[in-house]
Amino acid sequence: MSQNPSKVSKGTSKNSSASSWSLLGYLGIGAFFGIVLLKSEAVSWFRIQEMFRFQGFYMYGLLMTGVLTSALVLAVFKKLGMRSLTGEKVSVGDKPWQPGQRHRYWLGGIVFGLGWGLAGTCPGPMYALLGYGVGAAAVALLSALVGVRVYALLAKRLPH
Repeated sequence: MSQNPSKVSKGTSKNSSASSWSLLGYLGIGAFFGIVLLKSEAVSWFRIQEMFRFQGFYMYGLLMTGVLTSALVLAVFKKLGMRSLTGEKVSVGDKPWQPGQRHRYWLGGIVFGLGWGLAGTCPGPMYALLGYGVGAAAVALLSALVGVRVYALLAKRLPH
């Protein structure tokens, strides 16, 4: 669960130092993930287009490997009763399916897929491409940020 920023304590300089070190750890994990994305060709525009044109299995196999690995890790975590760093039980909550609301998931998936197909990248690899020096990824990232901002402005008017 995320915490309300107004209720989070400021902490001491010792806590700030510890949190800075944990942020460096997250940065390291993110950098490693970016390298894996680049080396596995998951950020390749040609691989993504190949997938969307149903001309190759590579990306589907890569995505399914990620899904199966995640399912296996979550099952092991659940079996062992593992907890997160904050002490919460590791679990995936049920997704409520309300009658008449499924269209929003279809619409969201279509919009995401169109953006992915047009940009040739999804949000995670955008950062890896920028780090690799692909300048065109900046346009995709800025467009994604504009989309997020537009959604934030319209969110109260949209059916949720």
